[in-house]
Amino acid sequence: MKYDPQTKNRVKRVEGQVRGLLKMMEEEKDCRDVVTQMSAVRSAIDRTAALIVSKNLEQCIRDEKENGRNSEDLIKEAVNLLVRSR
Repeated sequence: MKYDPQTKNRVKRVEGQVRGLLKMMEEEKDCRDVVTQMSAVRSAIDRTAALIVSKNLEQCIRDEKENGRNSEDLIKEAVNLLVRSR
């Protein structure tokens, strides 16, 4: 699967958030602030994973329809990927 620049930028932003989190820890910032940043990182990862799965599912369904196959198994697989990512 090809990943578009927007998706790659999302991951780069997450990378920056994680670096910021490490810096906060090194500076011994308040626990609440660190946990808040951790939640933001997790949320960004979750949203990015959902975006990747949905784009992949969309492309797979298009490919399956072109081949005349049922897309139900692909939808189940995508749902399982999303559930596993939580």
